[in-house]
Amino acid sequence: MKELLRYNGKDSNPVYVAYRGRIFDVTQSPVWKGGVHMGRHDAGADLTDEIEVAPHGPDFLERYPEVGMLKEGPVAKEDKPAILSGLLTRYPMLKRHPHPMTVHFPIVFMFSATVFTLIYLATRIAAFETTALNCLGAGLVFIPVAIVTGYFTWYLNYMARPVRAVTMKKWLSLVLLCVDLVVFVWRMAVPDILHPLRGEGFCYLILVLSLLPLVVIIGSYGANLTFPVKKE
Repeated sequence: MKELLRYNGKDSNPVYVAYRGRIFDVTQSPVWKGGVHMGRHDAGADLTDEIEVAPHGPDFLERYPEVGMLKEGPVAKEDKPAILSGLLTRYPMLKRHPHPMTVHFPIVFMFSATVFTLIYLATRIAAFETTALNCLGAGLVFIPVAIVTGYFTWYLNYMARPVRAVTMKKWLSLVLLCVDLVVFVWRMAVPDILHPLRGEGFCYLILVLSLLPLVVIIGSYGANLTFPVKKE
């Protein structure tokens, strides 16, 4: 492992990764430029656990030269609580999937709240406005879930290191939750707030419409973490 650490793609060094004891030279891979893959995986390490739960299989490694074997011995790992380490060993899907699975719910509900509100204003069919209210309520349930799983993924993937995209997602997610809470409580307190559309009803509508760009911006930061933009 100590020798492998030198092949991290930094300072013109080759890019090596280990998988199940086999070491591959992925220097020529376009997704390992600079020794970092997808902005989160560092070369010069045993990535067996990461590859086991990756969206792709290990077959892609066979395209590159196998340059050695990893000797058995203690492997340097980030310290994690024993209970958490045992849980991740038993259920490796927890390393990647909780946040991606849950984050789609608040995105859909915030989009839907905005869309159904606009449809109601265009048609004045009360059922659409009621559906928008239900979406706002569902957002209050799933936004906290997405935030909690996001913190969990941040800890697992980055050991809670400062990452600009994560920092932006954290603050904007709190803003999203606050806006959703305000409009939901406001609507419950004033059921006919959009009829007629003036004064406080217009302010309410602006807040509802702001949910859409908020989730788009939050989602774009998340997408950049998963699919980072390559700088030419």
